[in-house]
Amino acid sequence: MEITPTIRAEIERYLKQKGLSMTQFGHITNLNVGTVSSIITGNRSLSVNQLDRITLGMNLPLDYFYERFVEECVEESPLNWRRVKPFLYRCVDLGRLDCLQRAVSMFLDNPVYTLSLFELAEDLFHKGYREVAAYLYENVAVSERKQHSERLAVCQYRLFSIRIGKDQAQNLQAAAKFEPFVDRLDEFDQLDALKDLANVYRSLSLWDKVYKFSRQMYKLGQVQYDLVHNSKREIKPGKKLSRPLFVYIAYAELLYANACDARGEHEQALEHIRGYTDLSWVQETDSDTLQWLGKFQQWAKINTYVNRLMSGDISVLPDYVEYMVGEKEIFAELLNIIEVANRYNVDVDHILQRFEPQIAAYQEPSSSDMYTQQVLPEEYVRFWYKIAKYNLNKGRYPYGFKCLINAFEKAVTINHGLLIANCVGLFLHFKTHAAPETQTQFQSIYEEVWDKNDKKDGFLLDSN
Repeated sequence: MEITPTIRAEIERYLKQKGLSMTQFGHITNLNVGTVSSIITGNRSLSVNQLDRITLGMNLPLDYFYERFVEECVEESPLNWRRVKPFLYRCVDLGRLDCLQRAVSMFLDNPVYTLSLFELAEDLFHKGYREVAAYLYENVAVSERKQHSERLAVCQYRLFSIRIGKDQAQNLQAAAKFEPFVDRLDEFDQLDALKDLANVYRSLSLWDKVYKFSRQMYKLGQVQYDLVHNSKREIKPGKKLSRPLFVYIAYAELLYANACDARGEHEQALEHIRGYTDLSWVQETDSDTLQWLGKFQQWAKINTYVNRLMSGDISVLPDYVEYMVGEKEIFAELLNIIEVANRYNVDVDHILQRFEPQIAAYQEPSSSDMYTQQVLPEEYVRFWYKIAKYNLNKGRYPYGFKCLINAFEKAVTINHGLLIANCVGLFLHFKTHAAPETQTQFQSIYEEVWDKNDKKDGFLLDSN
């Protein structure tokens, strides 16, 4: 078995091969001769900055010695967070997650370092290193699992944010896992967390959950707003809401209304719409507040139209369409129109033709905001499902099936169980009108879904 030489031994061998004195090597690496001598003789601990200079001086890849640095300067030395922390950042910069994990593992069993690991995770999270941050949060959460602490709750909130993606089944698991920790967060973090949970459940059409977390956000927002304005309370240093405080109260009303409309409770939804129509109680007058007030006025107007449409008042449809003309994002509105068309047997061909260029030019938005990330992709899939239903009911089978396959593929991409089931059900209802090639294409997609889910299915051991 070949023995790997130590870092010190390799440096010493390199100097002999190149015929370099310690002074000459010091000039090359920009280190003084005393430092070089102390490192080679083992009388001085090696920092990652010195290691990088030496590595560059030897014309080696920057992470060449990193595994040995972990062995010699972390695992075989007394724990020293101040010395190891810069090394962890360099591991992140160079993509050496393996070395970072080995080094971090040495600190996990000692609760003294839990705060240091948490602060490192927070810094990396806010700098966009989400995979590395997730590893740190997971380990901090394990060390804090017996503590009813805010730090544990923040770890779980960050992990929830990191885990949310396109797969709706995984999103449901992430939301359910985070739920028990939301009440342990600081009040301001809690408001953003409740908003994010509500939006994830909104994208999953779990309206009871949407109502539950909107209600919590509404109550907490009111308490905090009252404290800020009636007791002159200052927001804690370092704590910053993602939007003005009043927005959480008004947005909770909006989500209430959305949940009520989805459940067919249109009168109750209208009450909540009125709740965010009148925001005269808002005391702030800064530009950010004024911008949000304008948004809520727009949303109140458009959602009043939607509420009346879903209640069966088709007379507002022309006004609704004219409103859409000035909007950049129209898929939510188109979705509402198609829903009304299917529900009340209304012909909306002329409306769809009018917005055909916008439909064709649609591009999936990119944002870290939970609403944009979760709700909009789900709305897009539902739009094509409803369009398919509309056209199939009209007997326009080739185009209807084209839209249905589009919806089915996208529903599979985001792994949305309800929409997958709806697409399959709609296809089976009209299957006799599908061309053979259409049936083959749909069957191929369905078999991929079945194969994927079948592999997840386990078995029960005989308990007798």
